[in-house]
Amino acid sequence: MKRFLLSSILVICIQQLNAQLNTTAIDSLYREDQLYVGLTYNVLSDLSFGFSQNNFSIGFNVGLIRDFPLNKRRNLAIGLGLGYAVDRFNQNLRLSKSNDNILSYQLIEGQAFDKNFFNQHLIEIPFEIRWRTSTASQYKFWRIYTGMKIGYAFSSNAVYEDSLSSSKTSILSEINRIQLGFTMSVGYNTWNAYLYYGLTSIFEDAQTADMQTLEMRAIKVGFLFYFL
Repeated sequence: MKRFLLSSILVICIQQLNAQLNTTAIDSLYREDQLYVGLTYNVLSDLSFGFSQNNFSIGFNVGLIRDFPLNKRRNLAIGLGLGYAVDRFNQNLRLSKSNDNILSYQLIEGQAFDKNFFNQHLIEIPFEIRWRTSTASQYKFWRIYTGMKIGYAFSSNAVYEDSLSSSKTSILSEINRIQLGFTMSVGYNTWNAYLYYGLTSIFEDAQTADMQTLEMRAIKVGFLFYFL
């Protein structure tokens, strides 16, 4: 009987020790939120001289972020990643190029059209400071992530279509290839509110026909979903 009790106690102790070791290993290695997917509603700031947006402008972004915990509890971390984004902006400013390849910016006033928008495709490098209430075994938690995104535009087009004509014009040389913005995501579990506020103008030294400067910055509001 004594041998049985001693054996049982020894087995229980070994199991408890293994559990502690496993918990320690998990606590020392776990990382959070390394894949993200987002959907946004896109707005242009600094609108003036009759310029306005119409219809629904949407954006999509996806990427990977490497999580680097900063403390023992691992609820404070920094994140550095690589992603892709595509954004569309519906508005009443027609962008077109003449035969000498000069881009013109013309407000569409009192004219019906079916489509008028420009889009851009970017490679993004997000940098985040991350606070959360997660643990090694808790998968539903609160988070506040804030930081910056550097975007490199590698494609951008203006599309116009009405009942008589249609056109698609590359405007990559007229926009800022490097774009910087402030980001914040706040949420619980899967759903997170997301904000991107552009700090650089989308267009580079752009002016309308009457010499009005275009100082448009992107504001994106939507939802961001993080996954391990």
